[in-house]
Amino acid sequence: MKELAAVLRSEVDRAAGRFQAWSEADVTRERGEGKWVRKEILGHLIDSAFNNQQRFVRAQLASEYVGPGYEQRAWVALNGYSERPWRELVEVWVAANRQVAAVIERVPAAKLKTPCTIGDGQPVTLEYVMQDYVAHLKRHLEQIAAG
Repeated sequence: MKELAAVLRSEVDRAAGRFQAWSEADVTRERGEGKWVRKEILGHLIDSAFNNQQRFVRAQLASEYVGPGYEQRAWVALNGYSERPWRELVEVWVAANRQVAAVIERVPAAKLKTPCTIGDGQPVTLEYVMQDYVAHLKRHLEQIAAG
């Protein structure tokens, strides 16, 4: 999983470099009714990092992982991402993903097939959940970049 961790680190470094140049106006610009602004999308990625870091660790501690999903819109609202300073959110997001990458790269091959059930979803492997995490992050980074 070292390669997946390296991909995650690369995506985070690339995006963080771009994010540092953006102003508060850039990241709070409305994107359309019902759509998150850039700050909220990044906040969602922070929540995703925190939730998935827990999943990745807990799945290694047992023969299977069964855990909750999370109410994405409620988490974003309750964390107040739209009112927080952009630079602070970027710092938290970078740090959270560095931690996630550190966990991913240390997962032993014997744990990759650990069954994981998240919310009411079907069981998938820990390896799938980790790969899906990085794919999810990339999709949202594209959203943020598009404005």
